[in-house]
Amino acid sequence: YESRLIMANSSRDQKWIQKAIKRPGAFRSSAEKAGMSTKAFANKVTDNPSKFSKRKRKQASLAKTLMGMKKS
Repeated sequence: YESRLIMANSSRDQKWIQKAIKRPGAFRSSAEKAGMSTKAFANKVTDNPSKFSKRKRKQASLAKTLMGMKKS
């Protein structure tokens, strides 16, 4: 019973990713237009926040978060 409860909670916790991604592929597309990788563009946006919109800053933050969540 406990293992099912843990599995149910972990799968529910994973749903925040789907809810957080409002415009799939938009940030990657912006990075490609800038001629950069997603990671490099995310770093550029977070290093120069005044040059980018609030939406782009949020997308960069989410991209960096998701890049750090690799399965081991």
